[in-house]
Amino acid sequence: MRYEVLGPLRVVDGPDASSISAKKVETLLAVLLIQADQVVSQHDLVTAIWGESLPRRASAAMHVYVCQLRRFLNRPKNTAIVTRPPGYVLHLGDDVLDVNDLQRLVHEGRTLRRIGQHAEAAEKFRAGLSLWRGPAFDNLRDCHMIDRYATWLTELRLECMELFNDSNLAIGRHQELVGDLYTAIAQYPLREAFYRQLMLALYRSERRADALVVYQRAWETLDRELGLEPCRPLRELHQGILRSDGRLGTAGPRAERLTAAGLAS
Repeated sequence: MRYEVLGPLRVVDGPDASSISAKKVETLLAVLLIQADQVVSQHDLVTAIWGESLPRRASAAMHVYVCQLRRFLNRPKNTAIVTRPPGYVLHLGDDVLDVNDLQRLVHEGRTLRRIGQHAEAAEKFRAGLSLWRGPAFDNLRDCHMIDRYATWLTELRLECMELFNDSNLAIGRHQELVGDLYTAIAQYPLREAFYRQLMLALYRSERRADALVVYQRAWETLDRELGLEPCRPLRELHQGILRSDGRLGTAGPRAERLTAAGLAS
């Protein structure tokens, strides 16, 4: 069985994918998955489901929801969700949680980048990004615990995107990135790394004027939204483009050395 939270929450068993229609039961499963293989107290579960507006018989209702969730998972002898004082624990066992796959792929990609194997690293990051099916826990973020976890997942996805782009820039795949980077900036207009990556991709694609327009857009957006100027690496890249710095056209190991200087990916 596979639990998938990188998008609408669902459970995949062989060729079948199932979702929970009852929001409170779905919230229960989400919280248990967030703390998989750890005991979650009944107090924390009750708070996650009802917040401050507790029903008179919250404990009895929680027992009903746990029973419903166990039936939904349809595991022999209820081995997935086990009662453990002061609450419950969801044992993964041989089951898979897609977040664990994502973390593994990002870790492997980082390791490959450190030893200069950028093409292989890019494939790891691509595989990690392919796990996403949409916003995580999109309809459950009124629960503070779930919202906090979903925010962390979003940051992990953005980090994976940035690493994927940098790995591809390092091996000369700049033209392939341009369209996706414009989309990324539209979705995350305050993420300065995407502006840097797009400027470099455009410059290496012989589109220096377009790269300068992207910098101007970054400056205007950051000033309007936050009252800030672009970060130092972005400013230094801008100056390098104005000078037609020959080092900016370099891909591979030399481009990696330029990262520390704030001039390239």
